[in-house]
Amino acid sequence: MDRKKELKQEYKEIKIEGGVYVITNKRNGKKYVASTPNFKTLNGVKFTLENGLHSNKNLQKDWTQFGKDNFDIEHMEIFKKEETESRVGKKELERLLEKWLEKLQPYGEEGYHS
Repeated sequence: MDRKKELKQEYKEIKIEGGVYVITNKRNGKKYVASTPNFKTLNGVKFTLENGLHSNKNLQKDWTQFGKDNFDIEHMEIFKKEETESRVGKKELERLLEKWLEKLQPYGEEGYHS
C-alpha cells in the first residue's frame, strides 16, 4: 500500500508544461499556431497528421504532400502550471495563443489559419 501512495505522490509532482507551439512548413514557410495544456499531447497531433486526420485541412494537405520531414514543430512559449493548480489554465492558454497569432500572423499565404 505504501508503494501505491509513493507512486501517486510522484505523479502529482510531475511538472506539466503546456503552451503555444508552431508547426512550420519548411518548403513554403506557412505556419500553424496552436496551444496545448500539455506538450506531451504533441505526439497525438503528429499521429493525426501522419494518418490524415488533422482538423486543419490545408495543413493536412501539405503534410501529406510534402511529408513529415518538411515540417518543424517548435515550442514558442511554455506555460508552467503553479504548484497549487491541477492543470494549466485554459484562459491563460487562450491569451498566449492570441498573442502568438497576433505576432506571427499565420493567415492566407503566410499560414494555415483563416
